[in-house]
Amino acid sequence: MTDYPHLLAPLDLGFTTLKNRVLMGSMHTGLEETKDWDRVAEFYATRARGGVALMVTGGMAPNREGGVFPGAAGLFSAEDIANHKIVTDRVHDAGGKIAMQILHAGRYAYSPDCVSPSGVKSPISPFPPKELDEDGIEKQIADIATAASRAQDAGYDGVEIMGSEGYLLNQFLVTHTNKREDRWGGSYENRMRLPVEVVKRVRAAVGSNFIVIYRLSMIDLIPNGSTWDEVVLLAKEIEKAGATIINTGIGWHEARIPTIATSVPRRAFTWVTKKLMGEVSIPIITSNRINTPETGEDVLAEGCADMVSMARPFLADPHFVAKAEAGAPDEIAPCIACNQACLDHTFGGKISTCLVNPKACFETELVVTPTTSAKSVAIVGAGPAGLSAALTAAERGHKVTLFDKSHELGGQLNMAKQVPGKEEFFGLVDWYKTMVSKSSITLQLETEATPSMLSDFDEVVIATGVLPRDTKIDGQDGPNVVSYIDVLRAKAPVGKRVAIIGAGGIGFDVAEYLTTDDSPTIDLDAWMEEWGVTDPALRRGGVAEGGAKPEAPARQVTLLQRKSEKLGKRLGKTTGWIHRAALQMKGVTMIGGVNYERIDAHGLHVSDGEARENPRVIEVDTIVMCAGQVPLRSLADELIAIGRTPHVIGGADVAAELDAKRAINQGTRLAASL
Repeated sequence: MTDYPHLLAPLDLGFTTLKNRVLMGSMHTGLEETKDWDRVAEFYATRARGGVALMVTGGMAPNREGGVFPGAAGLFSAEDIANHKIVTDRVHDAGGKIAMQILHAGRYAYSPDCVSPSGVKSPISPFPPKELDEDGIEKQIADIATAASRAQDAGYDGVEIMGSEGYLLNQFLVTHTNKREDRWGGSYENRMRLPVEVVKRVRAAVGSNFIVIYRLSMIDLIPNGSTWDEVVLLAKEIEKAGATIINTGIGWHEARIPTIATSVPRRAFTWVTKKLMGEVSIPIITSNRINTPETGEDVLAEGCADMVSMARPFLADPHFVAKAEAGAPDEIAPCIACNQACLDHTFGGKISTCLVNPKACFETELVVTPTTSAKSVAIVGAGPAGLSAALTAAERGHKVTLFDKSHELGGQLNMAKQVPGKEEFFGLVDWYKTMVSKSSITLQLETEATPSMLSDFDEVVIATGVLPRDTKIDGQDGPNVVSYIDVLRAKAPVGKRVAIIGAGGIGFDVAEYLTTDDSPTIDLDAWMEEWGVTDPALRRGGVAEGGAKPEAPARQVTLLQRKSEKLGKRLGKTTGWIHRAALQMKGVTMIGGVNYERIDAHGLHVSDGEARENPRVIEVDTIVMCAGQVPLRSLADELIAIGRTPHVIGGADVAAELDAKRAINQGTRLAASL
């Protein structure tokens, strides 16, 4: 008997059967562009071995003008087909199924050759698109059908046609981007002509025994987006045109409403998919912020969909399904939806991976193998760097002792989880606790390691983290000044008027913490109201009348930094705008380019620029110090002084905000090499 009878039930598609109801959704990792096909194959095969029923590749361009960026991967030649066959053969040998996503970016293509239904420039691309003429539209249809046929030749089990997220087919659907007056514009029947014709032509090209998924935008989250009646009509026509499955797409990339960040509630949009259930007879997949087997099971049991799509959870743990089947859900490494190593890497032109699992997309490079020479390894610091090193070293067969002076493991992750919108960090800390308890690691909490205690170990790893930087501001020792550490650990009272010194990631987190009483991330209705999301049956695109309506802030907060650049400029590429918008909605005042002159009972005295102009006092009750960190490496220095050569990782090596991504990667790679 399984705890997940709906999630693990097979899905009969007529000509083939999927072994469970879990889809690994499309993610652009950048692997195909490396042209290292063994590496691409191993990425997908690893996840096939992990038990997922069907995977979808990152978007493959049907032609050069449709690529997301110049040089984007696609199936343009016999050589491409042969290379992709390396991938599909490996997946099939691993017992999996895989579909290729065909993605035409339209006006989102980062290229001067981009095309669209009308010459309406995207706000997220510098290139104005060329309006397609009749011949140009026919070329796009033919090229997509050809790409599907080539995918079949390459051994794929199906294709997914990307019709959502604001890409080309989605651009034809709405008057926001389609200003045409010919048979491809005007009425909705005309505007949906292109996606319907594409599905027809793809089906004709591949025959009946081939999976054709259509990714349909259920809620656009942009002004003048699709109405619900239009969504339903399109779904019905897509079914008639020959689709096997409809997959849910949520929001355009240019939408100013977050859809997959960690601050978005789990399964935040499954209610939209549920509205379509019963309107078509083919299976429907729901998606976005489903990251545990329990959540997936609940979604299916409630009739929200026939299948669930999870993408980034398979970066965090490729064996997600297998662990659920084995009754070990607590061993599933959790996707915390941070975007730091996946989407931020993608949009930064780097290979995607995962903060939680740095082996993701590096399966052929970062290989963890049993050691042939077991050592005794002391690791000091049970934060993300130390934990990743300890678990990896123990997995390899080393005898590991993990020290930490705190009463609990997790390090500064225990502060991060207190921030509204970062509740997923609770699950990450719990996972570390589970994995340490099930490992051979000897855990020594409430123990401050000394050089003498470490003398008998073969290897010593220092992962002691960071200390707050001393800002040397006159008056910083006053009773109205507190550290971010004491604030997030609820050890310091904070008044109603607050100045935060330092506007990096920690400063933004502290501002969110101090302005929010009840986190909307754990209350879907509150979150929808905060961001202005409504039923697309009530308002086009699901954008609420009057827009965002956040709760009143719990405190009056001023966020300051010395740099004259825009506050939050160095936050994540795909999440920085969310943090800035959230604080702006809470009325947080953001000031850059200031000098901190002194602190006294009246508040924080500042001036502007090198000339120290406009001296003034920011009258507040509490000043919170978030002005950076320095490595805490005194133990490492003591060991070096007596002739030892410790390995120093994480914040103790480089203090760069609370960089868990680098810390976990560093710890894992070090342990893999011991």
